[in-house]
Amino acid sequence: MSAVTGRPVRTIGVVAPGRPAVVDDVEPEPGPGQAWVRTEWSGISAGTEVAIVRGTDPHHQLHWDPDLRSFDGDGPTAGYPVRGLGYMEVGRVTESRTPDLPEGMLLALAVGHRTGACVDPATRPVIGVPDDLDPLLGVYLAQMGPICVNGLLHAAASLAGPGAGVDAGVRDRCVLVTGAGVIGLLTAVLAVRHGAADVVVAEPSAERRAVAEALGLATLEDTAGPDRPAWRAVKERWRHGPGDAGADVVLQCRGHDAALATALKALRPQGTVVDLGFYQAGAEAVRLGEEFHHNGLAVVCAQISRVPRGMAGAWPRARLAEVTLDLLRARGDDVRTHLVSDVLPFEEGPRLLADLAGRRLAAPPLQAVLRFSGS
Repeated sequence: MSAVTGRPVRTIGVVAPGRPAVVDDVEPEPGPGQAWVRTEWSGISAGTEVAIVRGTDPHHQLHWDPDLRSFDGDGPTAGYPVRGLGYMEVGRVTESRTPDLPEGMLLALAVGHRTGACVDPATRPVIGVPDDLDPLLGVYLAQMGPICVNGLLHAAASLAGPGAGVDAGVRDRCVLVTGAGVIGLLTAVLAVRHGAADVVVAEPSAERRAVAEALGLATLEDTAGPDRPAWRAVKERWRHGPGDAGADVVLQCRGHDAALATALKALRPQGTVVDLGFYQAGAEAVRLGEEFHHNGLAVVCAQISRVPRGMAGAWPRARLAEVTLDLLRARGDDVRTHLVSDVLPFEEGPRLLADLAGRRLAAPPLQAVLRFSGS
């Protein structure tokens, strides 16, 4: 067997469940139309990545049939080692064989927590980071910000129909956001910027509610207790008429079934939950025979792998990134101050991921960003 050839890099992988580590890997040398990008910053996703570290994501529990697009128990599951953690990177072009990516250009892209990568703009979305933006905030341009914009786009398609602009799902509407993690906070600020009549963030953590409030957002404590639950406070806040109270749309941004239950109970009749959450443990708290059934509600899954049907041509990843960039230009100082809680060296990434997966941190970072040598 011939040896693997290419350019050596270091990357954060998972050698076995619960064991993230810096490992050696190889990237191909850049060819015609490609460029070499040296990574400078990389954001950590405390949801998707931690699930892979734990081995609790569905691909490591069940077999995925890509043709039927369904999970079953009839084939192999995803295995270890995993070398593909990460999707929030900023890097600089150091060698180029394409005029589209000149040397020195700063890019936002999704290549994983690796020291460098061979990038082909024909096959991978790459977004230029403009000079007037804090380079670290570029971690939100390629994927995390577009995830949030895609949530608003799904709300627009559901409430206003295919072809509606991103504003249509929230403009002049009462919007509840469940979850004050990074996705929830960015989504809530986007909803404000795109003309929502009122935006409220429901979140159980007092610390994260404080972050939301620092961003100028109204908040509610989302708990399962009987004393003024969040859904009831929402119904009392937004009364549209007899038998018609609650949010027009809920942007559900937590991977917990209790948050989805809150979202459904907080909606006005025929309202919509746009779900950006990832339920690793199922959704036993959701009662489909209650408000979902009696109020004629809808639940729409919004994930970055697809925009609403029929809108892919009008909304490529670059356009979603443009909406993100607009937000970051307007609120970048606030995002940098209140969302980016930890900046640490690349080499410390495995320790942080292991601590997150093991739930060993009393105060988990809201947004941790890895700093690579030279940045």
